[in-house]
Amino acid sequence: MTPQPMNSELFNNRELSWLEFNRRVLDEARSPTTPLLERVKFLAIASTNLDEFFEIRVAGTMELVDAGLAAGENPDKMSPRAELDAIRRAAREFTQTMHSVWKDELLPALAEVGIGFPEIWAIEEERRRWLRGWFEDEIYPVLTPLAVDPAHPFPSLLNKSLNLAVLLLDPRSERAVHRVAVVQVPRVLPRLLQLPVADGAVEGHRDYVFMVDVVKEHLDALFPGLQVLHSCSFRVTRDSNLDLDEESSTDLVKALEQELVRRRRGEPVRLEVSRGAHPEILGRFLEAFELEHDDVYECDGPVNLGRLMELYKIEDRAALKDPPFVPHVVQTWESAEAMFAALRDRDLLLHHPYDSFTTVENFVRLAADDPRVLAIKHTIYRAGETSSIVRDLILAAERRKQVTVVVELKARFDEEANIRWAKRMERAGVHVVYGIVGLKTHAKATLVVRRDEDGMRHYCHLGTGNYNPTTAKLYTDLGLLTGNEDIGKEVAALFNMITGYTRAPSMQHLMVAPFALRAGLLAKIAAEASNAEAGRPARILGKMNSLVDTEVIEALYDASQKGVEIHLCIRGICCLRPGVPGLSERIRVVSIVSRFLEHSRIYYFENDGDPQVYLASADWMTRNLDRRVEQAVPILDPALRARVITILQANLDDNVKAREILSDGSYRMLEPEPGEAPFDSQEAMREDAVRRTAESNNTPPPKRRDRLDLIGAPRAELADDGS
Repeated sequence: MTPQPMNSELFNNRELSWLEFNRRVLDEARSPTTPLLERVKFLAIASTNLDEFFEIRVAGTMELVDAGLAAGENPDKMSPRAELDAIRRAAREFTQTMHSVWKDELLPALAEVGIGFPEIWAIEEERRRWLRGWFEDEIYPVLTPLAVDPAHPFPSLLNKSLNLAVLLLDPRSERAVHRVAVVQVPRVLPRLLQLPVADGAVEGHRDYVFMVDVVKEHLDALFPGLQVLHSCSFRVTRDSNLDLDEESSTDLVKALEQELVRRRRGEPVRLEVSRGAHPEILGRFLEAFELEHDDVYECDGPVNLGRLMELYKIEDRAALKDPPFVPHVVQTWESAEAMFAALRDRDLLLHHPYDSFTTVENFVRLAADDPRVLAIKHTIYRAGETSSIVRDLILAAERRKQVTVVVELKARFDEEANIRWAKRMERAGVHVVYGIVGLKTHAKATLVVRRDEDGMRHYCHLGTGNYNPTTAKLYTDLGLLTGNEDIGKEVAALFNMITGYTRAPSMQHLMVAPFALRAGLLAKIAAEASNAEAGRPARILGKMNSLVDTEVIEALYDASQKGVEIHLCIRGICCLRPGVPGLSERIRVVSIVSRFLEHSRIYYFENDGDPQVYLASADWMTRNLDRRVEQAVPILDPALRARVITILQANLDDNVKAREILSDGSYRMLEPEPGEAPFDSQEAMREDAVRRTAESNNTPPPKRRDRLDLIGAPRAELADDGS
């Protein structure tokens, strides 16, 4: 009997794969080809990504360890204890690398362009006096020192709040007993303070100091009569998973609001301290937070590098940032009548952020204002703090249209914003639904029901990304606007399934999770495997954020072994092991980390030479396929299908910003082969958007570089000519 391979030989560990993704983000902070302030931004993103990883994923693993479980939930079946140990080792090394990037690479580079971060002790006397005055006037009034002793229990510190730990000595006491105090750095204060220009400074030079260092420098003002022996910065990261019992909750909004309050003071999972923290302070902290020594992460510099995003926002030096980009406006309509007539005639494809999100906003705005529109249905997962779409939905309800909005209250870290939108819409008469008990509604859909001259018609928008105007400028996503009546009726059935007790019916076009998407994917993968065995064209291409689901991965392995060529672009977690002889040698996986966050989901199946192409809201993860409401919509228009294929192939052909995922979960940076031209897919798409705008305005398009025609004209081997 042939021994079966271990799960660790078949699958990469999910959490370690995520850390590898974040390492790719950090690579951008180190890249000399990335503008300097963009490098600072990527460092800040890597730091905040790591925060969320600890709040959610590491917290979950620690819960499994505490429960004494022998097997984990990840495909590789690593035990929770072994997984936690591996995470700690990787995260500690990653933390050290982040601080090295800041201290050894970015700080010197910033200094060269006139952006300084001097140590406070090294600042000349005049500016030190100014700093003392600023502290007394602006900082001191909002500070509250907190003693830690038997009469003052350890304060309950908020999740990720920045603090100073202070070791004190009373020189008047006969006994040299150390006292410990905590000083919270209020979140109302900026984390960076720009100093006055020094005498004789080079024009344009700016110096900054961190607010926590200003407080640290003036601790004597908070503890008069005491001797400050030692101080260090620290913050604690807490478990931010929500424990919500939907089935027993009589008021889901109220229950969630109570959980959000609890989240701020969840169980500690990580302690970050500045390097050189006094052992007595560390000992007290570990006891107070009930953490192990392995949960302590020393920071050789600012404890929260995520706050460097403030520097990116403050500094307005265009030469140190990516050049501004104005998206192409694909379509403008003079009236609702013109819009609906155009959508009846032909579907419209949008590729954000290269194509402006205003087209989607105008679709909802014109529908809300059109007297022929009777109903609008819409999903909200992450709408953001401001949303013209939500305002137009409220306007539509006020005009007595039937407006139904499915608000996902459990969209992680957007819960409070979604609650606010839900309450505001309900007050305006919008029928707000919170989805299906036990499932997250992650589908991205808008449905408009209109009484046309020839009867009732359905118009809809289906996308891969959230209806969020801010992220639509930063994330790559695809959306389809269509008046196809067959698709429209299926979208209507999707909404009825969410808002009522009905089960999603069998559909000809849409694949809907959790009812049919998994089965549909597996059937299409199996069909490609059968075609390969029969000597027919067989290929699978895909783009998504994460690939985790065991059943899908095993189906891809099987297809690879039967001769199917598989090429995937996976931005984040990839539990599949590509390129393993006899298992996945026909599978290649790349990951792109660049200016825009790659977020679109595209599925491509060769289908014996008649390609099937889907835009989807779902990654190939168990949660998306089994525990969320998701949709995948086929692109039926041959020209639009060809364009989606071209976009997908551009991502797969990137040799500038792409990394190839290796079988052990690590990666290597791709470079052009000898004689091959460099190809940056995002740069190509930006230039293509500029060209299309120039053509729309009847102005000469900019000169295009080699291979940029890839975006405008699909490659023959992947194009669909409609036959």
